[in-house]
Amino acid sequence: MQTLFMKVASQNHVLPIDDRAAERMNPAIAGRPDLMGGRRSLTVYPGMPSMSENAFLNIKNQSHSITAEVEMPGGGVEGVILAQGGRFGGWAFYVKDGKPAYTYNWLGLKDYTVAAAEKLPDGKATLRFEFAYDGGGAGKGGTATILVNGKKVAEGRIEQTQCCTFSLDEGAEVGRKEGTPLTADFKSPFAFAGKIDKVTIALSDKAEDERSKAEPATEENRKKRSLAD
Repeated sequence: MQTLFMKVASQNHVLPIDDRAAERMNPAIAGRPDLMGGRRSLTVYPGMPSMSENAFLNIKNQSHSITAEVEMPGGGVEGVILAQGGRFGGWAFYVKDGKPAYTYNWLGLKDYTVAAAEKLPDGKATLRFEFAYDGGGAGKGGTATILVNGKKVAEGRIEQTQCCTFSLDEGAEVGRKEGTPLTADFKSPFAFAGKIDKVTIALSDKAEDERSKAEPATEENRKKRSLAD
């Protein structure tokens, strides 16, 4: 019966049988296409609804940046600039008590927060978050840096990241974070009180190399799993 199954499976292109679990959630690891079609940057705007992971730039296991063009009214401002995921994993780039901050929620088990010590100036500003991935495989950590108008205002470590998925039902949102609490630092929706012109999330120049190193030996594993002639 097993021999017959393998013969028919091979004839009908069933093989290789993929026994991976969480890895299949990440198109880059699973070896399947996603809606981004290989693009390396994505610009989003206020009012955009929750975007699922397959409809958003895949930043997992690689270096990337988030650049936001904002305007701060007088008297300070708070709120989410861009966030993805929720209670059981995700991240948020936001302003708290007038200071830019970034929190990475690792599987709902640990938060890594990097925040500036000084408040943002009133008026227009360019806020930028950069993540330099350590490399060496999937789910590794990296160094997080926050810049305001090109000046570094905060730096810290994110020791662990999620390799494969953040959430099945909570996507990426601009200017607010609905749904489950992503971090104890704020409560949903924590809408941004200033003005967001646009936000661009982009993969770094070395992201492609990091992604290839983060992926398992897919073809080799597939060959091992396949018993077809």
